[in-house]
Amino acid sequence: MNGVTVAGTGTVAFLLATGGTHALGRLALRWGITDRPGGYKTHVRPVPYLGGIAIMLGTVVPALGLLGFSDPRTTAVVIGGIAIALLGLVDDISPLPKTTRLVVESVTATGVVLSGVVASITGTWLDVPITVVWIVVITNSFNLLDNMDGALGAITLAGAAPLAVTAFARGEYGAGLLLVTLAASGFGFLPHNWAPAKVFMGDAGSLFIGFTTACLAALLVTGEGTGTVIAGVLLPTFVATVDTGVVTLSRKRAGRPVFQGGADHVSHRLRRLGFGTRLTALLLASVAGASGTLGLATALHWISPIVAVSAAIVSALVLITLPQRVPIYSQPQKPPKVTYERRP
Repeated sequence: MNGVTVAGTGTVAFLLATGGTHALGRLALRWGITDRPGGYKTHVRPVPYLGGIAIMLGTVVPALGLLGFSDPRTTAVVIGGIAIALLGLVDDISPLPKTTRLVVESVTATGVVLSGVVASITGTWLDVPITVVWIVVITNSFNLLDNMDGALGAITLAGAAPLAVTAFARGEYGAGLLLVTLAASGFGFLPHNWAPAKVFMGDAGSLFIGFTTACLAALLVTGEGTGTVIAGVLLPTFVATVDTGVVTLSRKRAGRPVFQGGADHVSHRLRRLGFGTRLTALLLASVAGASGTLGLATALHWISPIVAVSAAIVSALVLITLPQRVPIYSQPQKPPKVTYERRP
């Protein structure tokens, strides 16, 4: 597989995603598949969904056209990704119970793991359920990360690109090509989603991106040592992991339901600090690119996995803790103090 083939496949993915987003966005408006304003949402008019389906098509169609079904593991990831995108589409049209979503995600992740995609952390049978749980958690973390115009599209481009280079460096050409088309599809979606967004990707897109990224990151470290595995799965998903950590900790501290939506993500806190929507998306993408590049350096043996993991864990703890200082929840008003006049 040469560079011209990879570049050509990425170009096809970009064109499919950008053209598909435009066409499906118009269909979504016609069919009423839109995200309407209200609650903690900041947009003032209905914005069409279905951008995520364009991202899915841009990712899988060129890759399958070139690879076919030659590799059982990448085939399982593609089939699982399509299933997860369709799950998200159903949820976009008519919200599903959380239990239903988790069951479908778990069954789909199990299918991928049984195809041979296992993050070998312990070297025992426990790696199978650990990998399944990790894929489900990361899938939903990326879903939570889709909370601001341009953010997840930019993060997908910045994060999938170095992971693709990692795949090619490891000789996993099928996974590498799939990551190239994922990065190109995220890039193709961006012109329609850059603030102010004209189309949203919806759960169909965010779940697909999270699931595909998690599965391919696990595929690339299957059979490796513990340190390499932890670095290989943590670094490509760093931004999503930190964002989930920030939200979980802040909601627990505030006594709020962890799974209830809200404007309390890292992106919202950056906005509170005065950063614009576009700059916020670029900052998050920069972090995703930096962590992905660190993962690539680890895969190329330029950096020890222990050093990379230690740096990632310390950075994650700092980035989860510091945003807690940004006031994000409206403080309940204290009842007026009642004073009593002392009578003689």
